[in-house]
Amino acid sequence: MAKKTKSSNSSDEKSKQLENFSVDGKDKALTTRQGLKVNDTNNSLKAGARGATLLEDFLLREKIHNFDHERIPERIVHARGSAAHGYFELYESIEKYSKAGIFTDTSRKTPVFARFSTVAGSKGSTDLARDVRGFAVKFYTQEGTWDLVGNNMPIFFIQDAMKFPDLIHSVKPEPNNEIPQAASAHDTFYDFISLTTETLHNQIWVMSDRAIPRSLRMMEGFGIHTFRLINKEGKAHFVKFHWKPKLGVHSVTWDEAVKISGADSDFHRRDLWDAIDSGQFPEWELGVQIVPEEDEHKFEFDLLDATKLIPEEMVPVQLIGRMVLNRNPENFFAETEQVAFLPGSIVPGIDFSNDPLLQGRLFSYRDTQLSRLGSHNFHQIPINRPITPVHNNQRDGHMQMEIPKGQTAYFPNTLSGGCPYLSSVEEGGFESYQERIDANKIRTRSESFSDHFSQPALFYRSLADWEKKHVADAYSFELGKCNHAHIQERMLWLIAQIDDDLANEVAENLGMKIPEDIERPINQAIGADANVADHQPGKKKIYLDKAPTLSQANTKFDTIATRKIAFLVADGFHMKDFDQMKAALEKENAVVKIIAPHGGMVTCDSEMEHKVDASIMTTESVLYDAVYIPGGKKSIDALMKKSKFIKFLNETFKHCKAIAVDNEGEQLLDKSAFTEYKEDKAIFINGNASDFISAIAKHRNWDRMDKTENIPV
Repeated sequence: MAKKTKSSNSSDEKSKQLENFSVDGKDKALTTRQGLKVNDTNNSLKAGARGATLLEDFLLREKIHNFDHERIPERIVHARGSAAHGYFELYESIEKYSKAGIFTDTSRKTPVFARFSTVAGSKGSTDLARDVRGFAVKFYTQEGTWDLVGNNMPIFFIQDAMKFPDLIHSVKPEPNNEIPQAASAHDTFYDFISLTTETLHNQIWVMSDRAIPRSLRMMEGFGIHTFRLINKEGKAHFVKFHWKPKLGVHSVTWDEAVKISGADSDFHRRDLWDAIDSGQFPEWELGVQIVPEEDEHKFEFDLLDATKLIPEEMVPVQLIGRMVLNRNPENFFAETEQVAFLPGSIVPGIDFSNDPLLQGRLFSYRDTQLSRLGSHNFHQIPINRPITPVHNNQRDGHMQMEIPKGQTAYFPNTLSGGCPYLSSVEEGGFESYQERIDANKIRTRSESFSDHFSQPALFYRSLADWEKKHVADAYSFELGKCNHAHIQERMLWLIAQIDDDLANEVAENLGMKIPEDIERPINQAIGADANVADHQPGKKKIYLDKAPTLSQANTKFDTIATRKIAFLVADGFHMKDFDQMKAALEKENAVVKIIAPHGGMVTCDSEMEHKVDASIMTTESVLYDAVYIPGGKKSIDALMKKSKFIKFLNETFKHCKAIAVDNEGEQLLDKSAFTEYKEDKAIFINGNASDFISAIAKHRNWDRMDKTENIPV
């Protein structure tokens, strides 16, 4: 009986323990996996408030380690990707800043492999989700592999790697119902965002058109973090890396993004593949922003804060080389899926800063690759192998694919002649930058990281009117998907700290009022964390009125190369009109696609047959950059009998794209819902091809936006 009583008591105790895991979330202290109560889960342990993250930080390592191993086998983030091979060439040596061969030897042609990706969605999600895009480049240099692992936005959501699991858990599908996929428009994300105000800068970028690029080939790339360049004399300069696309920075509208996801969820992947396959090789220029070490504290923001950019108006970008992607992968899994990027893969002449987000990534990425690729030997997979010889004493393990020879696997030794031996710095041996550290070991964040409103406000002020409208619409859509009013109110109050006009427009769209004041967001989130309570976000500062380089209105508009032009035709179209326009567009390297009422072949008025690229029932206007309609009464009569051709035109009008028609083609415009087409500067009736080409190069006629708002599509 005594034993039974003891067992019963033990069972009761276990039941009480299990009650601690109830879903109500009340009176539950945050602990480690060993039950240790935690008083700060926002900051990593550093050597001083602005110092390097320490290896002994068991809280950081437990949190990141668990996060890295949550899913098998796809990447936890950046799961959906597209990639290509190519090369990098240096324009001019920057040896006064760096001793890295890739930055000093202009005769080199360095092989690269670049991977582009969305962040939040799974491998099977759409290319056109509103999301940050990954932009990672592996340089196979003669000194070893250098991985520049960045995004298409110059900043990141968080300042400290300790918060990365929280960020991704909030944006991923909610764990109770696995909804929604590849979308941030839901409660858990905005609950986190509204309580973590450091996220606001990256968030407003995601609300802009940068989050829905027209093509992977038409987006910028950024290294995000502040790195160091080291020259032969050992002098260091801070550096930020930029990729500038040759084709300019262009986007689609949200309405297009939604429809493209249904019409072709592989839109970006197909676009990249087709461009390379046709010989229209994507190209970016590599730029650097250089800051002398002695100027580290000259700005009104902190260089080590990954949520801050350096406006190009303050430190110009120096273009030093170009990357060309000229070869598609032979096998998607073997290359695009198995490629492993590591921020810790650097070469002599490049080094790290104490950016706490970067410091955490140095651990996290290697840990993630171990989980995803199944073995610490992932560097032996062909796509990950360096082009330089590899000699070390690391042996064996799961999936060992090499056969190391010899008696020894240790250093120092005499039995193998001392090999592999150590290299001096003069021989190319890596030497970490010697930075003096004299600080208390502390878990905190520098007060210089507390400005959370100034740069999102600068970004918004710098946008063109049409870009601002898109940002307001995006916030309205996203917050409109949230079901909790207190989250919406918190977000409206925060948006008002960025810009009153923006907040008022979003509030009107939501049918809500902006709260006059709320409890400071960080106070709501921290519980007993006194350190964070001392670091409330500061008031907005204006240290630059506008930064024009942040607006896509100031990108390149000088080419229509690879732009897809829909030719709407039916039997009997005028061959002369068709042929002249086709020749002019293809001379500028645009891609002409014939859209007809049916598939197969279509016959012109010269009795010539032409292969149809898509029937109207199998394609959508959102897949094309402009529309041309040649004359021919028989052709136009046939087109007007298919209502989807009118829908095709209405959408093209609404999305502010260029349209050209010849002769009877104007009858289709008359049947459309846009009555002001004759005054539109991007619509051409019996005009010349050069004007049409110029309008396509301008990407959109945004002056049309308000006039077409009510067009049914």
